[in-house]
Amino acid sequence: MANKVKLVAFAGSTRTESFNKKLVKIAVEGARTAGADVTHIDLRDYEMPLYDGDLEAREGLPPQARRFKELLVSSHGFIISSPEYNSSISGVLKNAIDWASRPQPGEPSLVAFTGKTAVLMSASPGALGGLRGLVHLRAILSNINVLVLPQQQAISKAGEAFSPDGSLKDAKMQQGVTDLGRRLAEMTGKLLTA
Repeated sequence: MANKVKLVAFAGSTRTESFNKKLVKIAVEGARTAGADVTHIDLRDYEMPLYDGDLEAREGLPPQARRFKELLVSSHGFIISSPEYNSSISGVLKNAIDWASRPQPGEPSLVAFTGKTAVLMSASPGALGGLRGLVHLRAILSNINVLVLPQQQAISKAGEAFSPDGSLKDAKMQQGVTDLGRRLAEMTGKLLTA
């Protein structure tokens, strides 16, 4: 790629053995194979208080929220694996998006999101694989000016879907998730050179 595509990848879960943490790693490999520079993070390392307008007015962005936002600002796109909590996205993921969306003095509105690309996936023990949550996440990101690729993957019965090495037992699903990362890297690269 002429312009090196920079992506940030994370799961919307803090649980150590999260299915979504395993899933996002597969997509990361696809993006890296396509030539992207991928920063893979764990939201557990970016502990933020619940969004509070009074706290923001008093102290500005908390340090970890600022750190997370700066990472998003410096990237071209996002690989997000989102767990489904009660038919929606996790609180930790929504909170991170909310903090990163807050403008600082002199910044353009939604600087961490506008013009960025994203690809979405989910893994859930349920029969739908987290599809209901992906609908919400897609709507949120689209409304804050992120171009979300139409392709996505939802892995159902996630407790049975992964091999001990973290790969998916189903080779077709494994390839599908790898392809999501590759597609995001390639599409983002095309947009950078357009």
